[in-house]
Amino acid sequence: MAKTIFIAKETAEGESRVAGSPDSIKKLAGLGFDVVVEAGAGAGSRIPDEAFEQAGARIGQAGDAAAADVVLKVRRPASGELSGYKKGALVVAIMDPYGNETAIKEMADKGVTAFAMELMPRITRAQSMDVLSSQANLAGYQAVIDAAHTFDRAMPMMMTAAGTVPAAKVFVMGAGVAGLQAIATAKRLGAAVSATDVRPAAKEQVASLGGKFVAVENDEFKEAEAAGGYAKEMSKEYQAEQAELVAEHIAKQDIVITTALIPGRPAPRLVTREMLKSMKPGSIVVDLAVERGGNVEGAEAGKIAEVEGVRVIGYNNVPGRIAASASLLYAKNLLTFLQTMAKDGEVTIDFDDEIVKQTALTHDGRVVHPKFGGAEPETPKDEPSTPANVGQETAPSTADEQKGEA
Repeated sequence: MAKTIFIAKETAEGESRVAGSPDSIKKLAGLGFDVVVEAGAGAGSRIPDEAFEQAGARIGQAGDAAAADVVLKVRRPASGELSGYKKGALVVAIMDPYGNETAIKEMADKGVTAFAMELMPRITRAQSMDVLSSQANLAGYQAVIDAAHTFDRAMPMMMTAAGTVPAAKVFVMGAGVAGLQAIATAKRLGAAVSATDVRPAAKEQVASLGGKFVAVENDEFKEAEAAGGYAKEMSKEYQAEQAELVAEHIAKQDIVITTALIPGRPAPRLVTREMLKSMKPGSIVVDLAVERGGNVEGAEAGKIAEVEGVRVIGYNNVPGRIAASASLLYAKNLLTFLQTMAKDGEVTIDFDDEIVKQTALTHDGRVVHPKFGGAEPETPKDEPSTPANVGQETAPSTADEQKGEA
């Protein structure tokens, strides 16, 4: 008998994404699964129930999760949702495990096998499953769009009979996936773009997109990149020099976009009130790390704050602001992940597979991930991605060798 996959309607406030698309459902059905989509699950992503039905799904209710062998979600299930799942079910979502060990333990106690998509290893064959990259890419784009919407001037230079409008100056802090997309988007809008990062490889990436690279390029900088394209933590002396250079640069900018996140830690402070005070009145700063405490002093989650005459944009769930696109990419990430386990409507989990080792949080009534109490997995043997593709964190400029989040 074919296994049942249940795609849930998200219950988290402000979450408009969905864990399935008509295309992913069609392919899941082709693999032999029975797919049930909770009514209204795709409404926030402009996917009506009819589109899911035409792709081969049955439209159900929240209670149908009780019979599901696999539950697909965007966000970790809340306690009320989890209580309705059957023991042994696979639950795949963005689990946000750092600092939420109690919730992870609750999933273990329930007996579900939980996978955290944001813990996907940086190996070549996992690139198409990399939710951090797919969602951070969109966050970088949307950050520029939000900034342009709030900015009270034109972005590109305009030469008119009445005079010349100068191009807006945009500074992106961190050249990971989100940062690189922010650079590209700002350039498309005609802005004069600069960016900073401590990884030497980022200089070439920024330049390839038409941006000016800003960094203290001393001997320490040349040795700043660790294995797999991650940034090393820099010395206090280097950080002080870099901070001074950045402070001088920020004072001349119209728009600043910050993207630094480090898993398991508060977001690093990149922009202080003094830096904001040095900017021109009406300047814009977009803080993509506001949900983790923020890169910008004075940023407030879920709103635009006025700080020292600067408008600091701190929207929550930035990928969810363009849910119609974000859901399609996320659904493809989930589909590719399930395809590694699926055959003839059945799911077989190989716990020797490095992808499973790195993403499995709970199984058989216990927490299995090493960072949350399980046994340490072996280092992935597959080759790392190229530096241009790896940036799963939104800003390697402040990250150490740990993986960041989008």
